[in-house]
Amino acid sequence: MTNEHLAWKPNWAISPGEILAEALEERGMSQSELARRMDRPVKTINQIVNGKAAITHDTAIQLELAIGISARLWNGLESNFREHLAALRAELELESVADWAKDFPSIEMVRLGLIAREAVETKGGKVAALLSFFGVSSPTAWERQWINSAPAFRESPTYMTAPKVAATWLRWGEIQANQIKTAPFSAKAFRAAITDFRGLTRRDPLLVFDRMREVAAASGVVLVLTPELRSTHLSGAARWLTADRALIQVSLRHKTDDQFWFSLFHEARHILVGKKRDFVDADGEADKSSSSTEKDADKFARDLLIPLSAYNEFLRAANFSESSIRNFAIALGVAPGIVVGRLQHDGHVVPSALNYLKRRINWVVST
Repeated sequence: MTNEHLAWKPNWAISPGEILAEALEERGMSQSELARRMDRPVKTINQIVNGKAAITHDTAIQLELAIGISARLWNGLESNFREHLAALRAELELESVADWAKDFPSIEMVRLGLIAREAVETKGGKVAALLSFFGVSSPTAWERQWINSAPAFRESPTYMTAPKVAATWLRWGEIQANQIKTAPFSAKAFRAAITDFRGLTRRDPLLVFDRMREVAAASGVVLVLTPELRSTHLSGAARWLTADRALIQVSLRHKTDDQFWFSLFHEARHILVGKKRDFVDADGEADKSSSSTEKDADKFARDLLIPLSAYNEFLRAANFSESSIRNFAIALGVAPGIVVGRLQHDGHVVPSALNYLKRRINWVVST
C-alpha cells in the first residue's frame, strides 16, 4: 500500500493583490478611484493589494462590477493563495518536529511500499508521510492514539522497546484489515471456524490462508499476515477494530508451520475470551509473563493442537524418533512439525533437533 501523493507544486503562489494591482495599472485606475467605485475605504483596497487582507466573496462580486474581472477568478485566486500559505505554515511546522520521525522504520516502509520514496526525501515530507500512514494529524495525536490510549500495548515489554516500529506493524495490519469485509462478530461462529482451522494444520498455511480468511470474516474476524519489521520480534496481535469486528494479525516471524499455527490459535483465544481488549504478543513473553490471560492463551493453543492427555501418553513412551513423531502427528491430524515444536519448547528434544520435520513457509512479500 502506497500513500497517494499530489503532483509537484511550486513553493510560491501569486497573491490576488498582485493581480489587482496589475489590473488597476492596465486601466490607469488608482486605488482611491477603485475605493470610490466600490464604496469601500481606501485602506481596505490597499490591504488587499498588499496581501494583508483577503478578498471575500462579497468583495469579489464588487470587483467584478467595478473593473470587469469575474468574481469566480478572484475567489479562485484567493483560495489558492490562502491554501498555499497554509501549506507553507504546515511545512515549517512539520520540519520543526522532524526528530519525531527518526525511530520509525522509514527505509523498510519505502521498500515495502507503505510510503513513497520521494516523500521521505525532505524532513517535512517524511513527517507528513508518516502522519498520513497512521491517519493522524500530528506527533501529539500519534502519541495519544498509539501510546496513551493503548494500555495493552504498554503492557508488552517488546512493544515498548521499540514502540514506533511496533506501532508501524500494527497500523499496517489495520490498513490490510480495512480491505476485508466481515459479518458482525459471532463467538459461536468463530469457535466453529477455529475447529475448521485445526483440520487444516497438515497443509501449507499459505495455501489455505485465503480459505481461512473467508471463514473467519464470516464470523466477524479479520485474519492478516504482516511481515515482521526490524526490532519488533512480534509474533501476533489480537485487536478489536470495532465493537463487532476483530483483527488477528500474525507475522510469520519464524517462517515455520508450528509457529504459525501456535500464534494463530494463541491470538484466537484472546478474541474468544469475551473481554474486548487488545493484545500484542512477542516470542517468549507469555512464558515470562505473570498474566493469567497470556498463560491461558498459550494453554489453549497448546491443547488445541495437541490434547494434553494424548501428549502425556506420547511422552510416557519416550520415543522421539522421526517415525514415532510422524505416526503421532497423523493420529492427531496435525503436521509433524507441530509435535516437534512442542517437544522442543518443553525441553524433551534440543532446539536444533528434528527441524527438518517442520514445514518452512516460503513467503514472498509483494510490494
